[in-house]
Amino acid sequence: MATGVWPVSKVRDRNADFHPPQVSWIKEMVSELDPASNTVVTALGQRVKYDYLVVAMGTHQDWSLIEGMDVNAIGQKGLTSVYPSPEAAQATWASMDAFRQKGGNAVLTLPATPLKCAGAPLKMTFMLRDRLAQSGTLDKSKVTFYSALGNVFGVKVVNDNVLARWTDLGIAVETTQKLQGIDIGAQRARFVSPEGASTEVAYDFIHVVPPMRAPDAVKNSDLAWKEGPFSAGGWLEVDKATLQHRRYPNVFGVGDVNGTPRGKTAATIKKSAPIVAQHLVDVIAGRAPGQKFDGYTSCPLIVKEGSAMLIEFDYEGKLTPSLPMIEPLQAGYFAWLMKYRMLKPAYMATLKGRV
Repeated sequence: MATGVWPVSKVRDRNADFHPPQVSWIKEMVSELDPASNTVVTALGQRVKYDYLVVAMGTHQDWSLIEGMDVNAIGQKGLTSVYPSPEAAQATWASMDAFRQKGGNAVLTLPATPLKCAGAPLKMTFMLRDRLAQSGTLDKSKVTFYSALGNVFGVKVVNDNVLARWTDLGIAVETTQKLQGIDIGAQRARFVSPEGASTEVAYDFIHVVPPMRAPDAVKNSDLAWKEGPFSAGGWLEVDKATLQHRRYPNVFGVGDVNGTPRGKTAATIKKSAPIVAQHLVDVIAGRAPGQKFDGYTSCPLIVKEGSAMLIEFDYEGKLTPSLPMIEPLQAGYFAWLMKYRMLKPAYMATLKGRV
């Protein structure tokens, strides 16, 4: 949506259409999780007891860590972000479309935290460059990717491939530069290095990716990791192979909220949700969880309109291609077709319980 490929209808559906019969839907946000008493507390104070709990609460976008940021201003004065909502994605495309007509200085960002769909900032960068080329304004433009990390993607072979492509495409990269603040009116962004050095950058177009963490209900509960690399974000403490909680065996996690080495993608959920469902059945029946999840993650990485790479990998960062006709680090039309036409039906089938 944010690059003009999909309409809003492609990404919006009704929750009610996916509930199986005899499911009681409580239309309230969860504000507290109390695993010691097997209780969920809703925002309106309703206390719901459980025998078994599956936590699938996704991520919290921590916009407060970017000084001056206003999500409501997305689409104004070159400010964009694909993450907050379909409306923000629509506003992002309108802003990108306006920017590409004349060109200018484009800044794209990446935070240091884990985030849902870590490939999305890279896709935005590739597609912005492609849109500029289509409009004939590339020679009037500069595109720079600012990463708060020492890389742009967590799998080294993919990272190196993307950087090589960006070099060929004239996309500049600045690493270890965290977006600390933004002046929306003046169209200036402030970045800071690990040593504390601050740099201000003027922009005509900026794509902001917020730092992400677990929702408060998980982060502030005893279900969160208490130590180790996942504790800072308050991610759910699950065994990476079974996705069962390490201290509360009647609790499981699905999706982005899990504190695991990788896996904040829809493809991860497509493969892991059936495993969690089976493990829940096993535990209820008094059996130990019998399957092992390898951390499968897939990123259909768009490099331009009509061309993409289908990158699949596991917890170890090892490439795990599943389709013999697609080379994972080679861009082509078939991977684009999969992303554009085939993945949503596959995800919807999983959502409806058909694996």
